[in-house]
Amino acid sequence: MTTTTTVVAGLEGGRVDLTPEQLSELDRRVGGRLLTAGDEGWADAVLVWNAMVAKTPALVVQPTTADHVAASVTFAREHHILLSVKGGGHNIAGTAIADGGLTLDMSGMHDVIVDVAARLAHVGPGCLLQDVDRATQEHGLATVLGFVSEVGVAGLTLGGGFGYLMRRFGWAVDNLAEVEIVTADAEIRIANRQQNADLFWALRGGGGNFGVVTRFTFRLHPVGPMITGGLILWGAERADDVLAAYRDLTETAPRELTIAIVVRIAPPAPFIPEEWHGRPVIGMLVCHSGADPERDLAPVRALGNPIVDMIAEKPYVDQQSMMDGTEPKGHSYYWKTEHLPALSAGFLDAFLAGALKVPTVCSESVIFHVGGAQNEFDDDDGAVGNRDSRYITGFAGAWVGEDRPGENVAWVRDAWESIRPFSTGGNYVNFQLAEDDSRRTVESYGGNYERLQRVKAEYDPGNLFRVNRNIRPAPAS
Repeated sequence: MTTTTTVVAGLEGGRVDLTPEQLSELDRRVGGRLLTAGDEGWADAVLVWNAMVAKTPALVVQPTTADHVAASVTFAREHHILLSVKGGGHNIAGTAIADGGLTLDMSGMHDVIVDVAARLAHVGPGCLLQDVDRATQEHGLATVLGFVSEVGVAGLTLGGGFGYLMRRFGWAVDNLAEVEIVTADAEIRIANRQQNADLFWALRGGGGNFGVVTRFTFRLHPVGPMITGGLILWGAERADDVLAAYRDLTETAPRELTIAIVVRIAPPAPFIPEEWHGRPVIGMLVCHSGADPERDLAPVRALGNPIVDMIAEKPYVDQQSMMDGTEPKGHSYYWKTEHLPALSAGFLDAFLAGALKVPTVCSESVIFHVGGAQNEFDDDDGAVGNRDSRYITGFAGAWVGEDRPGENVAWVRDAWESIRPFSTGGNYVNFQLAEDDSRRTVESYGGNYERLQRVKAEYDPGNLFRVNRNIRPAPAS
């Protein structure tokens, strides 16, 4: 522990000077889990996935109980300290870190308890997707999570959450049964559709604006443990045929089949023939969790002559981790995305034109098919909204070190601008950048935004939880 005054960022941009006695008191209340720079474990506690995020907190608390979280929230509120919450640290905007402030590193709360009879999973906020998938797949069960197993459950879920099972079961938040949460007044609350229902509504898509979730309870569904999935690639000269087949297939595909389009420069991966390294390719990322994959995948096979065909029966947990290598920690990432109502000819032309201008081998352009169960919920069933979306699309710039960052950012912006006319008007809040202005957040929630502001005013009127895609409290009437 420090023996001198510690300077911490304040809520309104000023500075807060904390005495050794104040820090000792916080350290005692959180069970000796307060870290400052140089302490063992500090480097891991402040590490985030996107290298573009250059932020460092002054203090880190590593809670293991809801009471520890409540003590930390009380301390931050009483001393007007900038506060953030780190689950997996995978958010592209780097909202896990309160620059110069106090960060709660939730990695110590990583239990997964599976209630097989009730088909529920009780999940700690420090869990990664892989923690949940491994525990639930032991019983042939799963819930809707993302595409990369090293993503944190908390951030993914609170922003909505989508993945291979979304077409069958809706957004991740459509499968959220209950949460335990510490709100800005340091109260530990239970929120579900019956208890604190307005808060539960807001948490289902509203991000980290309303408190610190200390337990998620998800509904589970029979899935796997074996599914049919993998990657199939063609040369980019086949792109028109591949995109046409994708459009036709996704308009009629059963919900057990999820397919994403990927356009990129072929990396020097061992599973890709060497003569294709460095050349543009188009692929389909496939997951079929139903009973007759060969029948449903016949239109994909009919395209013929792929460069690579890795579609095979495999464990669901392998499918969930197969894309991990495409998003390693320490690269720089810059993304722009939109929701789509359909795949029009104009959109496909604009998408492909932008995708083929990709400047680096780490970057990619994507179309995710998400139409299905989530469209059957009312638009105000959870703050996540965007129930008119059938696809999520975007351009994901990625590079290492100083590998032409300006060129990568310009490519993403230009390609994104070309597809915006085809958008529903919404975008996925978890893919928003730190630079995105508040209008993008408003667009994420559409008609649900003003209700979110009212719930924010009730549970966090001082906007303590602001290091996020921030929803400001509604003004007092």
